Amino acid sequence: MEFWLTVARWIDRLNEGIGRLSTGLVLILVGVGVWNVLARYLGQYIQQNLASNALIEIQWYLFALIFFLGAAYTLKHNGHVRVDIFYKNWDRRKQAIANLIGITCFLLPFCFLVLYFSWQTVLQSWLIREMSPDPGGLPRYPIKSMVLVSFSLLILQGISEGIKNLARLKNHPPAPTDLIPEEENHGL
Repeated sequence: MEFWLTVARWIDRLNEGIGRLSTGLVLILVGVGVWNVLARYLGQYIQQNLASNALIEIQWYLFALIFFLGAAYTLKHNGHVRVDIFYKNWDRRKQAIANLIGITCFLLPFCFLVLYFSWQTVLQSWLIREMSPDPGGLPRYPIKSMVLVSFSLLILQGISEGIKNLARLKNHPPAPTDLIPEEENHGL
C-alpha cells in the first residue's frame, strides 16, 4: 500500500502545482479584462482602435485554462459542488466507501468518455491548424487540447483519491501530507 500512497502523493503534488499555476492565471485574466475595457473607452476618446479580437480571445482562453487546469486541483481539495446531507454525518469508513463508489462509477467513466469523444476533434483541429473565424483571432487547436489535458489530470487525481480512500478502508495510517483539514473534508 505504501507504493500506491507514494503514487498518490506524486499525483497530488503534480495537481497542486498545476492548480497554483491556474490561480496565478486569474491575475493575468483580470489584467487583460481591465485592459480590454480601458482600451475600448480610451480608444473611443482618442479616436483610435486600441482593442483587438486577439485580446478578447486571450481573455476567453485564460478563463478556459483556469477552469481546465483547476478542475483536478479542486477535486484534490474537495472543492467541487456536492450534496452531502448524509455524507457529513457518516464515519470515515462509510465516507471512504461513498468516495470510492463515486470515483469508480461516476468520475472515472465520465472522464474516459470525454477523452474518448473529444480526442478526434482535438486531433482534427491540430491537423488543420484551426484558427478563430474572427479577424485577428487566435489559433483554436492549443486551447482545444486542454480538454484532453484537463480530463487526464482529473483521471490522475481520481486515482489518487481512490488510493487514499482505499488506504482509509484498510486503516492505513495517513502520512502528514495525506491529512485533510476538517473544514475541507467534504467528501466526494
